[in-house]
Amino acid sequence: MLGWRDTRRIDDLIPKKNAAALEKAFGYITVDELLLHFPRAWSHHGAGVNVDAAEPGDTVTCVGTVISARTGHTSTGKQMHRITISDGTGTLSATFFQARLPARQLKAGVRAMFSGKLRIYRGQAEISHPAYVILPEPGRRQFATGSLRTLGDFGSPEELEELLSQLEYLAVYPGKKGVTSWALLGAVNVVLTQTSEIPEPLDVVPDGLVGFDEAIRGIHQPDARGPEPFIERLKYNEALSLALVMALRRADAATRIAPGCPDLTDGQKATMLANLPFPLTAGQREVNEEISRELAERQPMSRLLQGEVGSGKTIVALLAMLQAIDSGRQCALLAPTEVLAVQHARSITASLMAAGVPATVTVLTGSMTVARRRQALLDTVSGQTDIVVGTHALIQDGVEFFDLGLVVVDEQHRFGVEQRDRLRSAGRDGMTPHLLVMTATPIPRTIAMTAFGDLRVSTLRELPGGRRPISSSVVPGAKPAWVNRAWERIREEVAAGRQAFVVCPRIDGEGGVTETFEMLQGEIFPELTVGLLHGRMHPEDKDRVMSDFAAGGIDVLVSTTVIEVGIDVPNATVMYIREADNFGVSQLHQLRGRVGRGGHASLCLLHTDQPEDTDSFARISAIAATTDGFRLAELDLRSRQEGDVLGTAQSGGRRHVRLLDLIDDAPMIERASRDAVELVNRNRRLAEQLVSDVEVEEQEFIDKT
Repeated sequence: MLGWRDTRRIDDLIPKKNAAALEKAFGYITVDELLLHFPRAWSHHGAGVNVDAAEPGDTVTCVGTVISARTGHTSTGKQMHRITISDGTGTLSATFFQARLPARQLKAGVRAMFSGKLRIYRGQAEISHPAYVILPEPGRRQFATGSLRTLGDFGSPEELEELLSQLEYLAVYPGKKGVTSWALLGAVNVVLTQTSEIPEPLDVVPDGLVGFDEAIRGIHQPDARGPEPFIERLKYNEALSLALVMALRRADAATRIAPGCPDLTDGQKATMLANLPFPLTAGQREVNEEISRELAERQPMSRLLQGEVGSGKTIVALLAMLQAIDSGRQCALLAPTEVLAVQHARSITASLMAAGVPATVTVLTGSMTVARRRQALLDTVSGQTDIVVGTHALIQDGVEFFDLGLVVVDEQHRFGVEQRDRLRSAGRDGMTPHLLVMTATPIPRTIAMTAFGDLRVSTLRELPGGRRPISSSVVPGAKPAWVNRAWERIREEVAAGRQAFVVCPRIDGEGGVTETFEMLQGEIFPELTVGLLHGRMHPEDKDRVMSDFAAGGIDVLVSTTVIEVGIDVPNATVMYIREADNFGVSQLHQLRGRVGRGGHASLCLLHTDQPEDTDSFARISAIAATTDGFRLAELDLRSRQEGDVLGTAQSGGRRHVRLLDLIDDAPMIERASRDAVELVNRNRRLAEQLVSDVEVEEQEFIDKT
């Protein structure tokens, strides 16, 4: 965190067996790894901790007073001791079976810590046969059972009694099998007592925040102020780490030289604008002007263009490419799939021909024949082609450009920073091509500041004329009549001359595309033409199916998510997504955007077998209730771990976001972003040191899954 490391081995400070348990459960070996394992809650003066955030089966810890105790027997004759624990605001039940000791010790008035697995019994939360430690009070000695006995590994009874009585707050840690919250509390306490003051990593303590050493100690053992002041400082550190990576990246970009591409009044871009079959929206015109100004500069453009599916990003990108071509430069368009790359090449070529623009387009993908690939590479390196459209094949060794002036990356979230930067290093004479990245997945502002902080952001919010809103409905699998009605709606749309998508979460097995295709073709729609499309098909077969569907030769296309991006069939007006709960929020929004691309009213049907009282059903219902991509992006962010969103957990390295909430902590993120720019300008060497523990692959901060 901000360059701080403490590489002392934990097993040099605490008993070996406890250190081995920590390594087995969490992989922790060093002191900093342990001290960055933050509590999930805190118990003030031994008060209870609610378990609202826990799931059945989780190991939970609570502290409270026994307010009722009753010993009886089950219907099978087993002794049962049932108690109710209270923290003054809420209660939690605990049950002990065939245990005489708890019946003698845990009576009304006794205060204790409890640790056990949470379960829901008759609608109420309870813990079954928990371990416990009786809190020391005058006249009562400390006593521990089960896993709580591990507290004894970290000090004498007198030392532990002193610790428990002196702490203003008791930390409650996320535990795992073999390592309870109490074991973590004991281990952290021993390590903190053997850790000298941690130097402040910044050159000045941020105004209004506590020092770093105080924050590390205070989050584990808060004083009378409670944990908040310490949490705030550590959140700031996390936000600053992210912001510094981006500020340094922006500073590096500012030192590079790009090929200036001024906007000509009589070039191919002007010809395209004059011959467009539709007027640009106000948003498209504004973004076109922003991009045009930056392309004319000698500092490389780095811009993110985000917009709803169908908002017209592609034509804006094409105009940018033509401006670069007018200056004698080449352009590269990087697409995530071969299907999308081929479709981009076809649609761009068609647009150029329709407008009478002579720019040339070449496709470069991994499945091309040797002869076709050799010719594409030759056309690229010789400058015979203006626009090279391709997949990851564009960034492989052996691909050279004659004079690359602009790189366009479609569906930015499918690529990492290192991949896009590899294309940016392909400029001529050491120059850095301009960069335009596009995404149809709306990005919340705080994510844009952290994960895309090195890019300026443009947003297209309005849809071009003729686009109709898409209505969405949930289809509960438990209601056969609703499922039958969904199939009937598809039949009605086809009867009206339209087409339909049926999307499945898998290829094989129950509910997969193979089974669904056979069911629709043989039982439900025997009179219609049903097509099949999935990722294991040969690229040429996939291309043939999509071409047939686009030409109207297929009524209903059964597919996996290979149609998620870039498939443009204006005549498709209905999409039925089976087991929609298996897809992410953003993915469902992307899929839904494949319909409604013409001037016809369109419908998206979200099927789910989840019960109506589950979080999954509620999530699907929320998606059906709105087509606002930015609201859905926030919903997506709230339903996922920030570490996953930023990609900091995917490489197996150190996570850099543990406390920061990328929605609720927006003011902190904004402050850190401003401070990062100021720090890079004031002391770049220190800024680099502070993020030295952030590996290159972790700096991508992007979910590529």
